[in-house]
Amino acid sequence: MVTSYRFTARRRGLAAAGAAAVLALTSAACGSSSDSSSMPGMGHGSKSSASSSPGASPSMGGMPGMDHMASGNGLSDTQDGYRLTSKEATLPSGKQTAYRFTVTGPDGRPVTGFALDQTKRMHFYAIRSDLTGFQHIHPTMAADGTWTAGVSSLPPGSWRLFASFTPNTGAGRGKDFVLSRTVTVPGNAARTPLPAPATSTQADGYTVTVKGEPMAGMAHPLTVSITKDGKPVTGLEPYLDTYAHLTAFHEGDAAFAHLHPTTKVTGDHGGPDLTFHAELPVSGNWRLFLQFQIGGKLHTAALTLRVG
Repeated sequence: MVTSYRFTARRRGLAAAGAAAVLALTSAACGSSSDSSSMPGMGHGSKSSASSSPGASPSMGGMPGMDHMASGNGLSDTQDGYRLTSKEATLPSGKQTAYRFTVTGPDGRPVTGFALDQTKRMHFYAIRSDLTGFQHIHPTMAADGTWTAGVSSLPPGSWRLFASFTPNTGAGRGKDFVLSRTVTVPGNAARTPLPAPATSTQADGYTVTVKGEPMAGMAHPLTVSITKDGKPVTGLEPYLDTYAHLTAFHEGDAAFAHLHPTTKVTGDHGGPDLTFHAELPVSGNWRLFLQFQIGGKLHTAALTLRVG
């Protein structure tokens, strides 16, 4: 498993001057499995949405987008003695199911103490190998350290499941981890070609436009603009302590990156423009999933970005 990329970041003030690159794999809180932005069977199209749960608790950290870096690209189930374990090697097709997993520490025992960040102690992601079917879930943890993620209906294929967290005790206290395992959903898995790179996409009547031409390994700003019927959208509501949640997956290996907007949250009136500082370490196509909330409803837009 490759572990050399530096993708994740948790929010806090950067001391460096200038535009700092932030690539965050979100760590998060004990939410509910129903508090998810799962996109059942979401293909490469972007006309899907999911309802979000109200009631977010404050997170630790500084301004949105001001994050510290954490090692790992999420493509391993182990790092620094921490391990993502699960008995589940397959999941059923076409129906909601519960995926149970545990994070064990260097002592081999289940970890039960997790730091709160972006209102959650655990973020859980599912993506199919062709970068379709994106789901972002906030699982629940039992007293023994077993997490349960309510995964929406999955089409057949190979899926990678990511757990992003930060221990608040033990050897890894305060460090971001992103670990993953793969599962198989039996059935006829028809591969969906990745859409060509584009600068804009549609989601639930909203137009999302991305400006910027990032180069691999270099910090570069990205600006995301949201409009509807040709008019700027200025009613973005806070979602996970930001006005938008941006997740990226690399074509081929599904390496996972998460970027936060640097726009400060000042109320329920964000938009239409959100700025991200990105440093995508490898060239190629990245599939971006932008989640934003308006009127209590969560929308997800998908777009392919080419990194030179």
